[in-house]
Amino acid sequence: MAIIKSLLDQDLYKITMQRVYFHRFSNATARFEFRCRNKNVVFTEEMFAEIKAEIKALDTLKFEKDEIKFIGDLYYMKDARGYLEFLRLFRLNSEYIRVDLQDGRLIIAAEGPIWLASMYEIFVLAIVSEVYFKRVKLGDKTIGRERLQAKINAIKQESKPFKFSDFGTRRRYSFAWMDEVIATLSKSFDGAVFTGTSNLYFAKKYNLIPMGTLAHEYLCLGQALDTATIANSQRFMLQTWADEYRGDLGIALSDNLGSDYFLRHDFDKYFSLLFSGVRHDSGDPIEWGRKMLRHYEAHRIDPRSKTFVFSDSLDFPKAFAINREFCDKASVAFGIGTNLTNDMGCEPLNIVFKMVSANGRPVAKLSDSPTKLMCEDQNYVEYLKSVIEKGLRG
Repeated sequence: MAIIKSLLDQDLYKITMQRVYFHRFSNATARFEFRCRNKNVVFTEEMFAEIKAEIKALDTLKFEKDEIKFIGDLYYMKDARGYLEFLRLFRLNSEYIRVDLQDGRLIIAAEGPIWLASMYEIFVLAIVSEVYFKRVKLGDKTIGRERLQAKINAIKQESKPFKFSDFGTRRRYSFAWMDEVIATLSKSFDGAVFTGTSNLYFAKKYNLIPMGTLAHEYLCLGQALDTATIANSQRFMLQTWADEYRGDLGIALSDNLGSDYFLRHDFDKYFSLLFSGVRHDSGDPIEWGRKMLRHYEAHRIDPRSKTFVFSDSLDFPKAFAINREFCDKASVAFGIGTNLTNDMGCEPLNIVFKMVSANGRPVAKLSDSPTKLMCEDQNYVEYLKSVIEKGLRG
């Protein structure tokens, strides 16, 4: 049986971004590439054959009527009838994705219309992770259950109010294990603590709130458009998002070109008021949070009226420490991924499937952590850094 059984087994932000691509950037093209950052991980011929077959099997899937209704019933999708009709017709097509194996290294690239190529990311990562762990026979569900229960106990004992959601689709141990994790968390907490999941399939199955807004790829696209300079690309993409969703889904991603540039050049008082909060995804979370507090206070905005979402490689002790630091100063929420869906007594795969070019031009996410950079055109990276340095000086 196929690993991906439904196109709804997907993170919400892929749908919310695809809607903007469909309405506003339908002619844009993009290339996404796979990377495995673990050292000494070798993919065998058997793994390669299974992964390739699973990706090919995605061609057979379509959004079912009840799945489209689920998406359409989300309050921010009620005025998107044209996009919902597009979803009824939408299919993935393996002509747009290449899967190869070279000396134990898995090479996967999707290239085509951005509204299609982007949709491969979560599926590819979930397939690769599940096939790998099935073949190497690492990980133990008994250990996973013990660790999950320990997390639940720790949350219940935490002195400060704490709320979190699942962000674990991309690097999960398996579909079945993620199902068990979501079911267990749903039974253990009400919606004030376990606030939802990024995964649409499990949100529908367990009557949870789908969580997510936009990803780095959305901001990167702005670098390849003719409608704005690279220096102003993030401002253009933020405004486009606001034009599309009219105040809904208002969590801005701060680190695509570095949080200092974001705050100094892009996130002025207009956007700081317009967007309901910001998301941390790289760099020191405490330093970042304090920087955001200073930013809002400098614009005479009460930080307690804004949401800080933390989602960078979190475990629960780290999340508890961040929460204690900021929960009385802002509305704080956490998106916890791999530590929920792949904590089985073995090292998870550190895998990504990122946009590396759009409209035939290189794009890059610089972030607040240099190790997260993924761009093969070093000349472009140096140019982008010079643009940022100039913006920070100005």
